[in-house]
Amino acid sequence: MKYLSTLLLVLFSWSLQAQDFSIGPKVGFSQANVAVNGDGFSTGDAKFGYHLGAFVRMGGHSIFVQPELLFTNTGGTVVKSGQGTNETYSASFNRLDIPLMFGFKLAKVFRVQAGPVASVLMNYKIEDSVDAVVDADYSSATVGYQAGIGLDVGNVILDFKYESSLSKLSKGVAGFETDTRQNQLILSAGFRLF
Repeated sequence: MKYLSTLLLVLFSWSLQAQDFSIGPKVGFSQANVAVNGDGFSTGDAKFGYHLGAFVRMGGHSIFVQPELLFTNTGGTVVKSGQGTNETYSASFNRLDIPLMFGFKLAKVFRVQAGPVASVLMNYKIEDSVDAVVDADYSSATVGYQAGIGLDVGNVILDFKYESSLSKLSKGVAGFETDTRQNQLILSAGFRLF
């Protein structure tokens, strides 16, 4: 907590000196899957999700930092292969995502950006093919990264990013040990209030 407070203080101090400062709401959607590495398990179909929240951008004419605070609904499916049968598990997650993007502006409208993202799991639901709720050992928080491109058009900012997890989302699904991580493609729009 001490490190987060220090980081926020440094970002706030830098924003007071920044040549460019903007804040506003952000919304979008994503296509996500759950990547699984474990005996008898494989990644299933991707799921569409959404996110909404706010962003702050501060920096100079070419370099910027953009912290965000987003409520994210995402998920995916996992397939367990058995003796001649496959069983599909459908996962849905509600998270609080905190990306911290660092980037470069090119030609005043185009951006390249990357940075870490912390995710706090608020709740989840995982069901088997007959909609019976299944127990899973999901972490309450994970760390990952995002990278992508952006476009600024007037007061609208558009972002297209890829996200992957650096830490395990789960150590097991349905009582079986796995290494589960989530990947997603994210498309979002932000609106600068000032």
